[in-house]
Amino acid sequence: MTTLYDEYKLIEDELMKCMKCGNCQAVCPVFSVQKTEAGVARGKIALAEAILKGKIDIQDPDIYDRVFDCLVCKSCMQNCPPQVNYDRIVLAMRTAIAKKKGLHPFKKTVFSLLFNHKPLLETGLKAGAMLQGLLTKPTENNQGRTLRFPFGIFDRKRVLPTLAKVPFRDSVSEVIDCEKPQATVAFFTGCSINYLYPQIGNDIIEVLRQNQIKIIIPKDQYCCGIAVFAHGDVTTARQMAKANLDAIERCQADYVVFGCGSCAGTFYHEYLELMRGDDVYEPLAKKCKEKAVEVSQLLMNKVNFTKPVKEVRRTVTYHDSCHLKKTMKVFNEPRRLIQSIPGITFKEMSKPDACCGSGGTYNLTHYETSTAILKNKIEDINKTLADTVVTACPGCLMQIIDGIEQSGSGQEAMHYITLLAKAYRGEANNGH
Repeated sequence: MTTLYDEYKLIEDELMKCMKCGNCQAVCPVFSVQKTEAGVARGKIALAEAILKGKIDIQDPDIYDRVFDCLVCKSCMQNCPPQVNYDRIVLAMRTAIAKKKGLHPFKKTVFSLLFNHKPLLETGLKAGAMLQGLLTKPTENNQGRTLRFPFGIFDRKRVLPTLAKVPFRDSVSEVIDCEKPQATVAFFTGCSINYLYPQIGNDIIEVLRQNQIKIIIPKDQYCCGIAVFAHGDVTTARQMAKANLDAIERCQADYVVFGCGSCAGTFYHEYLELMRGDDVYEPLAKKCKEKAVEVSQLLMNKVNFTKPVKEVRRTVTYHDSCHLKKTMKVFNEPRRLIQSIPGITFKEMSKPDACCGSGGTYNLTHYETSTAILKNKIEDINKTLADTVVTACPGCLMQIIDGIEQSGSGQEAMHYITLLAKAYRGEANNGH
């Protein structure tokens, strides 16, 4: 199995597609803030070409900084006339850097915990959840926690997610049956729902049960691996992909359902890229891609949707997750679900699919740029005069909650499926 993530020279065919037109500048969130050629896809493609020709050493620290100063949001790919697969280029560069320089010790430890030592990770997170009150306190609107004392890039105003005292998968049965199910789904929870937002997982279960869907939540699932892959650790990303593909295959479900756009995009696209040429796992990746649906796709396109009847009187705006819209091509379905709720007034942002600046760990490694991108998003949200912001990605949710605290108008932020679950339950008619 040889892909461009295994052999950097194979990147050349992708590089040749680029016309150097600069259309990527118009949509790149990093360029919108930094206004430098190095921040945009065209600039990084020029770097990739120079590395391939031996003009630049890939181990140069400055090259490392430039290559990782990218959200991999795929906005540039939507605006590219020759359809350059820029994500392949930047991830191949990161993989080559990781192979040459080795992973940073912190990254190596975290990625090892995610796969090789998951019980140790979960023990640490449970301990952190029990002790988080010592260092953090809930925000006034209880949408997250702020530090009691500043720490590094985390100032006292920055909002952090609450660690779940009990991970979501530990709190629910592996099989949730129903009479006369319309379909059987394997629910891939991802890390954010499992460790940070278990209520989203419970809301997804409630919504699926309201629609007569049998649910299997495999206990042996791992992190989807997108963060690991994005940092160049292809070996661990492949191990995670294989373990998850095996876990999903054992479920023998009709669909694989996701409550996270990034996890969905990873199963739908990245696994096939990682498994290309593998006699066993490439067919499994193809099979999984055919079954992979974000929850709104399932409800709107695959089953008979049960519309809620109770009103939820809120003014709502929706933020498009980059990976959900730009990888999965899902954007109408969440809006249709939101607008199916009686009492909802829907207000579209001017740029609903503009990146929020989260990028997984980008908001940690490039905090200033991430914050500037986020500020633009919050300004767009404020202009809608919505009292509620919804999205399909827990990572985006985390970022937007922080942005509302910094420069918002007191909006409540939630996963859109939580809004639908509230309608089924007949609760919380008014935005706070």
